[in-house]
Amino acid sequence: MLPKGANLQKIRDGKKTYAITPHLPGGFIKPDLMRKYADVAEKYHGVLKLTSAQRIMITGLKAEEIENIWQDLGMQPAMGFANCVRSVKICPGSVFCKRGKRDSIKLGMELDKLYHKKEMPSRIKLGVAGCPNSCAEVHVKDVGLMATDEGWDVYVGGTAGSHPRLADKLVTSLSEEDALRIVGIILRYYEKNADIERIGQFIDRIGFKKFQADVLAEFYGEVSQTSQPEIPQTAMGEKLIPVPGGLTEGTLVIGDKITADSVVSDVIRVYPQTVPVLRSFGMGCLGCPSSTGEPLSQAAQIHGLNINELVDSLNQVI
Repeated sequence: MLPKGANLQKIRDGKKTYAITPHLPGGFIKPDLMRKYADVAEKYHGVLKLTSAQRIMITGLKAEEIENIWQDLGMQPAMGFANCVRSVKICPGSVFCKRGKRDSIKLGMELDKLYHKKEMPSRIKLGVAGCPNSCAEVHVKDVGLMATDEGWDVYVGGTAGSHPRLADKLVTSLSEEDALRIVGIILRYYEKNADIERIGQFIDRIGFKKFQADVLAEFYGEVSQTSQPEIPQTAMGEKLIPVPGGLTEGTLVIGDKITADSVVSDVIRVYPQTVPVLRSFGMGCLGCPSSTGEPLSQAAQIHGLNINELVDSLNQVI
């Protein structure tokens, strides 16, 4: 298993190095905490790295030092589960930026307080932008909010990675209160109905019109006639045709044995009971973009695992 709150970074000559990323809501940090970061990094011969999620990573660390590093920092890890609300990216908004139309910091901090580390079917990233320049990259976030002169526009289903997808505009011109409320509805609907898939993949599977109708029906207080998506079941022997932007690039179906060439996301979609096994081997990021096209052999190599042991363990549970 991985050390507490750590990510495997590199394997050189059989030696593994790790990184930790403490939680910094919105990327705001006071000078005294910045000094502590520097002192801890220096003490354990680490390197500081600014991340795209507005945090500060300490990398180049040894596994046996991780627990002491957390104690020295006195901080909590940014990630709770592999598949959870990972981050809320926030632009300066009207508080600090001349172009800001609304207070993105207030709204983003509230979303962070409500949902950060909340377990989800897959990883989730949120973005809050104070103007249409979208410095918080709302169009490639699972849920994004962008300020306009009229209010908050809400986008869903964006993602980068090997199958990038621009977010769909769900609703426009909301108040801050309504923006918070609809994010809650979106996440509950996704949590209840999705497989191990990003929101964009879920939308592509059930259709944006249905997703929008069901979410807005609850938002506006109506009862949707189609509140439960029809989840297509994979028939025995049915071969899947890979679709760009779809769930997987693999062709594994129920009844097939898992091999070194099986795609990671394919394995967990067809055989969800394998998820605990993969996590026990230290493969926590099961919803990441790489999993949609990465065979087990490549994932095992990256994580420094014995592929034969991994495949045998997976086949035992199916």
